[in-house]
Amino acid sequence: MKRYAVMLSLFVAAVAVAATTTAVPSAAAAAGEATRKPAQPSVTALARSAAAPTQATQATTQVGRAGQDRPVIAIGRFGPVDDGGNALTYDPALVPAGAQAAVAAYTWPFGTTTVLAVTGLVPRRTYGAHVHVNACGAAPTDAGPHVQFVEDPVQPSVDPRYANPRNEIWLDFRADANGVGYAVSTVYWPITAKDAGSVVIHEHRTSRGHGHAGMAGARLACLTVPFDQAR
Repeated sequence: MKRYAVMLSLFVAAVAVAATTTAVPSAAAAAGEATRKPAQPSVTALARSAAAPTQATQATTQVGRAGQDRPVIAIGRFGPVDDGGNALTYDPALVPAGAQAAVAAYTWPFGTTTVLAVTGLVPRRTYGAHVHVNACGAAPTDAGPHVQFVEDPVQPSVDPRYANPRNEIWLDFRADANGVGYAVSTVYWPITAKDAGSVVIHEHRTSRGHGHAGMAGARLACLTVPFDQAR
């Protein structure tokens, strides 16, 4: 019960952060801000979310069409692949069955803000995470490659000119002492311009160096996200 309450609080905070970081910029402003780091949730936002259980319950029952006031939302409890749910774990030692994840994604003509909140993972451990092109499947590879705004002609993509957090959506995070973590990504291109179907959690933080950019180890778990509902 306590874990569920924490998840709801984080999820409301995720939605609030996505809303507050999604000011619609002009094209020129978007280009100038492409390297700016996204805002992180504040202690105040997290505390406010904990005091709003009714809003949290409403949020978790919606899968909405994206807009300035309504994100695409997905929330799931990780289970084994034969369960056929929207949240699958491929490595229960690192993403235990029963762990939970929530994603909220806002899009506008010049960009996308995506928030990931998780609970029930291995404490004090760093994970990689990215938006992938396909929905989750029984095999880790079913989610396909990372979504790239400008696609690398060479696949798998390990060139930092393409495999970077501006051309892809990276959501790396570190789980705290309670196994709770969150991440925020803002890119200056709309997710609606690409095929996107899931968020995959990986073994370790995403690499940036030549020859291994974008790599984050094994695919541990996957949450299907209806990014196409933003169309």
